[in-house]
Amino acid sequence: MLRIAGVIPARLNSTRLSRKVLRPIAGRPMVEWVWRAAAGSGLMDPVVVAADSEEVASICRQCGIPVAMTSADCASGSDRVREVARTIDADIYVNIQGDEPTLTPEFFPPLLALFERPEVEVATLAVRCPNKEIADPNAVKVVTALDGRALYFSRATIPFDRDHVSDGAGFTGYRKHLGIYAYRKVALERFAALEPSWLERVERLEQLRMLDNGIDIYVAAAPRDTIGVDTEEDLARAEAILRGKSLP
Repeated sequence: MLRIAGVIPARLNSTRLSRKVLRPIAGRPMVEWVWRAAAGSGLMDPVVVAADSEEVASICRQCGIPVAMTSADCASGSDRVREVARTIDADIYVNIQGDEPTLTPEFFPPLLALFERPEVEVATLAVRCPNKEIADPNAVKVVTALDGRALYFSRATIPFDRDHVSDGAGFTGYRKHLGIYAYRKVALERFAALEPSWLERVERLEQLRMLDNGIDIYVAAAPRDTIGVDTEEDLARAEAILRGKSLP
């Protein structure tokens, strides 16, 4: 049986929304909502928060959340997951965004089921892109081959529907990428050791570093969209969804 560890990178000084992983939503810090969704799936052991500050670590401990301290100098969440992988042994590591409080346990089975296929090194999730986000560069689009292998990720509208056949046979609609990844250990180590690629720098999407270097990413369908919290408006939307929701 595969050993699977869940890691939630939680950087305190986020650039777009200050201290967002600790911002309260329906009476609980954002990171607690994320951790409980991941832990509630029952598919990962352990599920830890990869903290870069004692303040984050202390609040997590108060909530009963396991913590792994990581360097404040990590350039990305993936680098933080790699640090955790040096102390927690597993076959697969799931990189769970700390700013996705509307995640639920149902997101993890389709993601991890991809590893029943031996060729899968890296897995991620996507949903049908809402019409209002198709042209939004903040909504990352993905196109895949018929076997689910990602061909490209972009902030642009891909594929380009030249002849307006989006409702025609064989077209399943634009797909929005959700930033949850699972890696086999060897793929995580290889990815984190690579230099940022040109495409990654142009699009500001680190997953393109993998595609540029021949690391395939396979995409499963998520049960629904999530709210990635980057603004006060996002925070209010998440609050409206989670208010009154009970947690164990």
